Amino acid sequence: MPLPLLTPLARLLRGTAPGPDPHGVAAGRVVWVTGASSGIGRAVALACAARGDRLVLSSRAAGVLEQVRAECEAAGAAGVLVRPLDVTDEHAVHAAADDAVQAFGRLDVVVQASGVVSYARVDEQPLDVFDRVVQVDVLGAVRVCQAALRTFRRQRSGTLVVVGSVLGKTAAPWMGAYVTSKWALRGLTRVMQVENRDLRDVHVTLVSPGGVDTPIYDQAANFVGRRPRPPFPVASPQDVAAKVLHAVERPHRELDVGWANPFVVAGFVLLPAVYDALVTPLMRVASFTPRRTGPTTGNVHAPRPELERLRQDRGRRR
Repeated sequence: MPLPLLTPLARLLRGTAPGPDPHGVAAGRVVWVTGASSGIGRAVALACAARGDRLVLSSRAAGVLEQVRAECEAAGAAGVLVRPLDVTDEHAVHAAADDAVQAFGRLDVVVQASGVVSYARVDEQPLDVFDRVVQVDVLGAVRVCQAALRTFRRQRSGTLVVVGSVLGKTAAPWMGAYVTSKWALRGLTRVMQVENRDLRDVHVTLVSPGGVDTPIYDQAANFVGRRPRPPFPVASPQDVAAKVLHAVERPHRELDVGWANPFVVAGFVLLPAVYDALVTPLMRVASFTPRRTGPTTGNVHAPRPELERLRQDRGRRR
């Protein structure tokens, strides 16, 4: 085969970008982060701020976003725009993307990190809670992705990073709504990757963490009776943020966070009977504390600002 044909063929088979992100660190990227008030989104915002990027911060918790703005400015952000919103609000989402372009001249990166979670058996899950989890985690993500891709396609460049989960490739009891949402996000991301192959500098990456020590467990809707916690091995939000930044620099189809993810997925796919027999007892031990708790809808329907925080102690277990 002629040598000039080898490079594009290798890129095609590899499924990664042809080179570094065209808007590198030195250029001061414009980065929009949803779910920026806590956890992974907040860690991503702070990591980008430390690189001198210009930031657009969104979440439902307006007051907390102002705190994150101050933290990002102190960390070195070249500019910070705060746009509180609910990702299920189509008008607000598209307005935020437009505001980013108007304020900073372009939009280079969008990190879709917003999400909520509920714990309950499917047959015992209040339908309004199940519906809301899917609305936020899937339909809200669709709105953010649409706003990002419409902007990127006009610019003919940009990187979209969707934060998924290893639960988008497996299954876990008591997490039916969340698992449903993460499987949907994985399929959505693959479709967006296929649809945007025509533009060399438009990239879409799915980042799939395992357990991450974030406030999402404190904020979760819970009808199980025991307090949830991140399952072992536990990554920090900063671990995921580092992987997100890697995806921006060197886009891939999908990046995992957590050394156990490949083993969990392999068990789910290759040994389904064994997986099904083990996952429930393991979940009882690894994903819940002995502490009893009453039923709660958590932050599914409305934000809980008092629970928004970014833990700095990696792998802390409660």
